[in-house]
Order: sequence, then structure tokens, then C-alpha cells
Amino acid sequence: MQDPAKTAADFDLIVIGAGPAGENAADYAARAGLSAAIVESELVGGECSYWACMPSKALLRSGQALDAARRLPGAQQALTGSLDAPAVLARRDAFTSGWKDDGQVKWLESAGITLLRGHGRLAGERTVQVGEQAYTARAVVLATGSAPALPPIEGLADAEPWGTREATSAQQVPARLIVIGGGVAGTEMAFAYGSLGAQVTVLARGRLLGSEEPHAGDLVARALQARGVDVREGATPARVDRGPDGVVSVQLEDGAVLQAEELLVSTGRKPNTADLGLEELGIQPEALREVDDTLLVPGTDWLYAVGDVNSRALLTHQGKYQARAAGRAIAARLTGKPLADDPWGAQAATADHGAVPRVVFSDPQVAAVGLTAKQARSQGLDIVVIEHDLGSVAGASLHASGYSGRATLIVDKARSVILGATFVGQDVAELLHAATIAIAGQVPMERLWHAVPAYPTISEIWLRLLEDYFYPQPV
Repeated sequence: MQDPAKTAADFDLIVIGAGPAGENAADYAARAGLSAAIVESELVGGECSYWACMPSKALLRSGQALDAARRLPGAQQALTGSLDAPAVLARRDAFTSGWKDDGQVKWLESAGITLLRGHGRLAGERTVQVGEQAYTARAVVLATGSAPALPPIEGLADAEPWGTREATSAQQVPARLIVIGGGVAGTEMAFAYGSLGAQVTVLARGRLLGSEEPHAGDLVARALQARGVDVREGATPARVDRGPDGVVSVQLEDGAVLQAEELLVSTGRKPNTADLGLEELGIQPEALREVDDTLLVPGTDWLYAVGDVNSRALLTHQGKYQARAAGRAIAARLTGKPLADDPWGAQAATADHGAVPRVVFSDPQVAAVGLTAKQARSQGLDIVVIEHDLGSVAGASLHASGYSGRATLIVDKARSVILGATFVGQDVAELLHAATIAIAGQVPMERLWHAVPAYPTISEIWLRLLEDYFYPQPV
């Protein structure tokens, strides 16, 4: 392999993919004085900015604000109308900048990062082909994200279903919407389109939000049902057809047939490794799953993979975190500076292994970080599970009449540190960072006892959880 410190190249770093992860990798390398270019075939800003995080939350927020007002006597009496769906869609459009990336391009320019428009693929070691032009680099980062995975259901592809892109960018609200998939995106879109006036049916093979604590999916399913959404857990579609009138029919394995104007499929995503030129270099796409904590692809000293494409944690914020580590690691390696790649070092994405925060922006929200009880036990850890009613704290009862929710801590008995936390309730996302800090910092429960929550806030749940840990009630 070449010595990257002595290799002449067009750029020190080329990043393929200008989503949030790619932008951060290029930015952190550029901050260290490296020359950086980023390749993008669509919009600078990527999936999150135009078809995922931002538009989906914009679609959700107005309905949730209305529901929050309904839970407050005095405010509920002031409500005189229903949700204005066109206004919600217009607000969503504003958050996507009308699907134009001018602002993001200006940011790249201000950061000193060169934008290369077109499809990028590896054309050799340290070489990236963009259209007819080949560019060389001392390091290359793959940040190409993920693509929807379509399940093998007869007739599904021919029925032209929505993916999350179509759902978050739709210009009209269908009268009826069937959602196949009970994960994060499917659940959020069920809430969003239900609030916009669609009659929504959710089909989930198993429990809603099955990767989280079981009670999280139960509480969210109940909330959807209370809003008139038909939630069918354990439902398996056998065939899909779209008729000449545009209506979609979904036949379930039990023989039931459902119909809707639109069908959203949200059953998972796969790394977007198509036509990257990996195989021609003797690199199997699966190798991207084996990156080390500096995000270096095994068997190379120049190729990195950040974000969804490496499958470590399919979350925008985690991809950005990985990209910051990779950008700094690349800068250190190319400039000959010390590399802090030990656990929790400046150039290591250690948090991917046990401190990943995630939020489902449903109502109630589900905010979780670290391990679930099931995951901890599967690793052979001896744990204590602490649970408390969120609605019992004063701050929650002030926040909304009839506030209901639940808080859970997973504590490692041997070390007396938190391994995981889950909060379910209205606006609990803002509770999550405290738990993330406690896990990433491995803060002992004895020290957390001295982190006094302000009164009356929902954060007082922390005191209740700590009391339950140190002074458990007899069974």
C-alpha cells in the first residue's frame, strides 16, 4: 500500500455522498487544513434534509401541537377549527427549501469544500470517478446512506407503493393510507397522516416498535387506536394490487382485504452500495460492516465508510458522530499527528456500541438510549430494571392533564452504571440527553444521586428512578 502522507493527489479527501454524514466528514477534515471534495448526484443535504428527518417532523408537529392544547383546560376551549392540511404541507415545503439545495451548497463553499456534481464510484485505489472525470485522493469516505428494502410480497412492486420519500414529499393527503411496517418511519407517518385527515391502517408483522422495550410499542399502539388508526399487529400481507382506478388492495394471509388510495411500505432499509465499484477493487460490500471505530474499512489504509452505509446505527445523528470521528482520524493520519483511537478517544466512534440515542416522534414520544433489558440479558449482563410512572411527577401533571407515560432504566448490577434508558410520554425527547450523558460517561448511580432535578419539571422522574433503585419497595 502507498504511504498516504507521501502521495500526491487532487484532494486530500474525497467524500462520496453529501448527506449529513458526508458533510461532517468533509467539514472536520477541512477544519484540520486538508483539501476536501464531496460528490453528490442528487441534493446536497441528503435524505435527512429533504425526504426524512426534517419533512417528517414538520408533518408531525402541527397535529401534535393541537393535541397538546386539547390536553390543557382553558387552551382546549380556544380551539375552534381543525388542522389545516395545506398549511401543514406548505410548512413542510419550507423546511425542505422547496427541494432546492442552494443554501447547503453555499455552506459547502463557506467551509472550503469543493462540490463535484454527479455519480461517484471508486475507479481504483484512492481514485473516484465522477462522470467522465477521475479524481485522486489520499483518503476516500463512502457516505452513500441507505435505500428502502422492498419486502417480497406478490404484486407489491407493480403496485407502485410509496416509500418514505413519497410519503414525506406528497402534495396531497390521500383519503385512505395503508402502512406496511411497524417501525419508526411507519409509525411516525401513521400519526402524521392520521392528523392530516387520512384514514390510516398500520400492518405490522410483529409488535409495533419491536426493537424497543415492549411497553413502548404497546403505549404507542394504544395512542394510534385512540386517534382512529386501525393497528393490526401480527398482520402479514400476501398480495398487493393497484386497480385501474388507482385504488390499492392488500390481501392479508388470513384472507382479509384492505383498500386505500395509497400504500406506504416502510419495512427497513439496506446499505446503498450499488455501483460504488467496490467489487472491482476486491472489496465486498459486507466489509463496510466491519469498519473499526475510526470508520476505516478493513484491508485498506485509505477507505472509510460512515453513516447508514456501514449499518452500525441507521440514525442521522449517529452518522454525523461517526463522520466527525472519521474526519479527525483522517486528518491525524494524513498529517502524521497522534491518533486517539482508544475507547472514547477523540477519533473513535465508541458510542456506537452502547450509547446510541434514538427518538420516535410519535405522541407519546419514545426516547431511548443504550440497551434494552432483552439486549442486556442477551449479552449475559446481570441487570436491575427500574420502572416508574411518568405521569406521577408534578412536572408531568402540569404539562398535560391526564399525562401518562413510563420511564425505564437498565442498570448494570456489578458496576452500578446505567446501560439503557427508555422514556415514553408527551415531549420526553428532551429527557434523553441526560441519560445519554450518564451512559457515555459511565456515571455511577451513587453520583447521579447528587444530580438534583429542578422542580416542578418532568425531569424529576430521575429522582423517582434513583429512589426506586436505592430504596426499592418490598414486593
